[in-house]
Amino acid sequence: MYKLVVSDMDGTLLNSNHEVTRENKEALREAIDKNVRVAIATGRIYTSAKVYGKNLGILTPIIACNGALVRDMATDEILYENHLEKEDVLKVIEVARKYGVYYHYYTADRFYTEELVYSSLKYSEWNDEQKEEDKIDIIVVEDGHENAKNLEEHVYKIQLISEDSALMEKVRKELDSMATVECCKSWHNNLEIMNRGVSKASAIMHLARLYNLDKEEIICFGDNENDITMLRYVGKGVAMDNADDYVKEHADYITKSNDESGVAHGIRKFVLN
Repeated sequence: MYKLVVSDMDGTLLNSNHEVTRENKEALREAIDKNVRVAIATGRIYTSAKVYGKNLGILTPIIACNGALVRDMATDEILYENHLEKEDVLKVIEVARKYGVYYHYYTADRFYTEELVYSSLKYSEWNDEQKEEDKIDIIVVEDGHENAKNLEEHVYKIQLISEDSALMEKVRKELDSMATVECCKSWHNNLEIMNRGVSKASAIMHLARLYNLDKEEIICFGDNENDITMLRYVGKGVAMDNADDYVKEHADYITKSNDESGVAHGIRKFVLN
């Protein structure tokens, strides 16, 4: 019997309109009613994921920044963290600048960028629709490298974005040569950099120890490269029908797409049956 359900957000729990469907909400609540724990695992900053958790009407641990940070939604307490070293933050920024690639980085509560484009622009527009307490603290700085050098907060994730796939391949090759960082993708045009060893699977391992669960008692749902570690680690790894084929290869089961409430379908098949 599965005792913990872990779901990715974008492309998984959220449909193409970035909404949680009624079917997904109902299935998650039914699972909780059966004393099954639920957690969200995302590459997003914690603040953003917390809003969706509140919309679900449940208090859940949130695995943010691809596993670099785990926080209790009820208290905002940090349950686990694995931050980037400052020298690595600066080196990644230098690589981004070398290739002229957009970048931003997250601390536990803040989002730093040099300009409002790509994700930072989307989050800024998203803020306009949120209550004051739910807004992401986006800070536009003149020099991201200089800001990071003087930053007293820990950086948990750096994201690089470009529509030039050939250029991003060169960037990734250089970042992959760094022995102290982890590099993965959560979308076709991005690269996400965390401290070496950080993954959604490593964060789930921590939750499993916290809840005294065996990995065979955990089921997870995902759709992209940054979900592969958890799909392979848990007892039942479920990929969305909209996932890329190379992600599906690592799954135990392929559910319906995110626009067809695939998470609910999987929960009803494996958790609520």
